[in-house]
Amino acid sequence: MRKLLNTLFITSENAFLSLEGETICVEINRQKAGQFPLHTLENILCFSYNGATPAFMGACAARGINLSFFNPFGKFFCRVAGESRGNVLLRKEQYRISDNPDKSCLIARNMILGKVFNCRWSIDRTLRDHVLRVDGERFRNAILYLSNAMDKIKEEENLDSLRGLEGECASVYFGVFDDMILNQKDDFRFNGRNKRPPLDYVNAMLSFGYVLLANDCAGALEGVGLDAYVGFMHRDRPGRKSLALDLMEEFRAVLVDRFVLTLINNRQIREEHFQISGSQAVEFTDEGKKKFLTAWQEHKREQITHPYLREKICWGLVPHVQALLLARYLRGDIDGYPPFLWK
Repeated sequence: MRKLLNTLFITSENAFLSLEGETICVEINRQKAGQFPLHTLENILCFSYNGATPAFMGACAARGINLSFFNPFGKFFCRVAGESRGNVLLRKEQYRISDNPDKSCLIARNMILGKVFNCRWSIDRTLRDHVLRVDGERFRNAILYLSNAMDKIKEEENLDSLRGLEGECASVYFGVFDDMILNQKDDFRFNGRNKRPPLDYVNAMLSFGYVLLANDCAGALEGVGLDAYVGFMHRDRPGRKSLALDLMEEFRAVLVDRFVLTLINNRQIREEHFQISGSQAVEFTDEGKKKFLTAWQEHKREQITHPYLREKICWGLVPHVQALLLARYLRGDIDGYPPFLWK
């Protein structure tokens, strides 16, 4: 259990929530594990199979407390919210900003700033940790390019220009990605990003990881009352969770890319864990998918210190914290959306 931003995160899969006076009572395996005053909470995010009593859900609705349920792996189930919660007003503000390219750009550029910052950090981390095994000049040139691009991104006011800058930075970042693969080089070569379908092992891992991350971000956004389908940089398209794609930009390098590199370099994933379909697409075998998913869930449980909140949380809660910060910005509680800048 963690309380951040007036939000209570219930992360035990065996937790059960009930009402006790004016407090939330959290029981784990029929033993009281915690108790919190309801008047101090705005949101309760519950990652448990056991759920809550109807009386407790009714109390949350009556007090305007947003109560959201997820499974332990982060899949969004449902949300309980009363009339005073203001989710309609929050979503209307989201839609107004999405329809305004200038205002959309103010949010999108912070998300892309976070993405480029984290891409630069990933390259710099590899250079520092393996200076004798990589081409230092290539890495330093990429770091310098991304640093200069960040200065331009901070001032950009046009969405199309922002997309152009993001594309150029992605090209530079992926230009040195193969150099960050230090082991199993004969099997795991990266010659550029390809998808729909992925044509090599590395792209198959990246694409699968991005799908998992996009689903986590969509659940986090729905959990705080935002519409995952209405984005700011990714524009509306039927069936596309555009805001989830916006939000996940900040996490690609540090949550998925570094994870993929670790699996390859530590030889946790090998050539035998892939197969080629009839369309020449590279896919995981059942065993490979199981290994990837198991390692992914373990990775999400690792503890970090959130760079903005300065609080310890697990990686799996990072999208939920960023979704809360985005909702706070849209409601006018904070002056700007603070991107996730990993250090």
